[in-house]
Amino acid sequence: MTIVEKILAAHAGKETVSRGEFVNVKVDLVMASDLTAYISIKQLDLMGVKKLFDPSKVVFVMDHFTPNKDIAAAEQVKKIRDFSLKQGLHYVECGDMGIEHIYLPEKGLVLPGDVVVGGDSHTCTYGALGAFATGMGSTDIAVAMATGEIWMKVPPTFKFSYNGKAGKWVTGKDLILYTIGRIGVDGALYAAMEFTGEAVSGLSMDGRFTMANMAIEAGAKAGICEVDDKTMEYLVPRAKRPFTIYKNDGGDEYAHVFEYNVEEIEPQVSLPHLPSNAVAVSRAGEIEIDQVVIGGCTNGRLEDLYFAHLIMQGRKISKKIRCIIIPGSQQVYLDALRLGYIETFVTAGALVSPPTCGPCVGGHMGVLAAGERCVSTTNRNFIGRMGDPTSEIYLVNPVTAAASALTGRLTDPREVTGDA
Repeated sequence: MTIVEKILAAHAGKETVSRGEFVNVKVDLVMASDLTAYISIKQLDLMGVKKLFDPSKVVFVMDHFTPNKDIAAAEQVKKIRDFSLKQGLHYVECGDMGIEHIYLPEKGLVLPGDVVVGGDSHTCTYGALGAFATGMGSTDIAVAMATGEIWMKVPPTFKFSYNGKAGKWVTGKDLILYTIGRIGVDGALYAAMEFTGEAVSGLSMDGRFTMANMAIEAGAKAGICEVDDKTMEYLVPRAKRPFTIYKNDGGDEYAHVFEYNVEEIEPQVSLPHLPSNAVAVSRAGEIEIDQVVIGGCTNGRLEDLYFAHLIMQGRKISKKIRCIIIPGSQQVYLDALRLGYIETFVTAGALVSPPTCGPCVGGHMGVLAAGERCVSTTNRNFIGRMGDPTSEIYLVNPVTAAASALTGRLTDPREVTGDA
């Protein structure tokens, strides 16, 4: 069996499962946000559920419109907060907080071998830790909160092997954008994408989180990586409970195998209006921009801010644009502050925001006007995603975003650093 099949079999109380099989699976963690939790709460009321299956295994993270952007957001968060206090679940708002898909792994709430479901499509991020994690609708999340189980079909596993060593300024974001560009936004529909190979082993955990995060942009049910020494180094100071590591049997259990030579991959950009419109930044042409966003659940981790710091240090952001940098959690913010990254950003002319999803969903802190163009490290560039339907989003890695902020146009980072 594959890693995913082994995890699902264990949580279904079965010796084996096979792709296409329908199973009831016990969950280790249920998550919802300020965007989805209230819908789940209303569904619980409709079902007559008064108590959750295990409040210690339910987490509500207020991150999409935090701090509250308007009265409607404030009222919704208040209802979620009241419910959370009554139920005694893990509630996250201002203070020790962050974007859900950065905060949960950071706090050791997700561990290898777990089954995690979340009321957000990018819940697949946690697969970087060797967990099976997937997004579900708010009604399914309500059922999971009530029963501690989900009903699902076992997905096939597609293996993506990245061979060779990545070039300068080629990150996990570039590997996943390149992949989606090759297979399309439905190329891994309802599959588990397993990321492996020399280049993935060479990535930091932050880079692996980025790849798993965008599995959903290829239509996948989940993304996953095998646990290795880097994973364990990340987990040792965070894990507060036992966990089980699952590995593949090493046979022909994969539904499909894709192989890429990463030495041929340059820094990528996904042009409007699909993540699959990926091309090398060097071939994208002259594109003037109005805004740069560095952050989001895809690239709001410390390594991402480090990359931006390297490019911006001692330089100035173009006065033609606005640059918004969003640390993915309070811990990331604090670490970046101590390391001098925040000073670099402010001195360069960027605006540093509190942790929030904000502009990624067109919520606040960077909404686009008609016709504006944004270079962003987030995960989606659909029509109207970040604001006006006539605006445009260009998805890139943090190095490319920082370089573009300096020039005021979409820019290959090698042009700024002299590595071309």
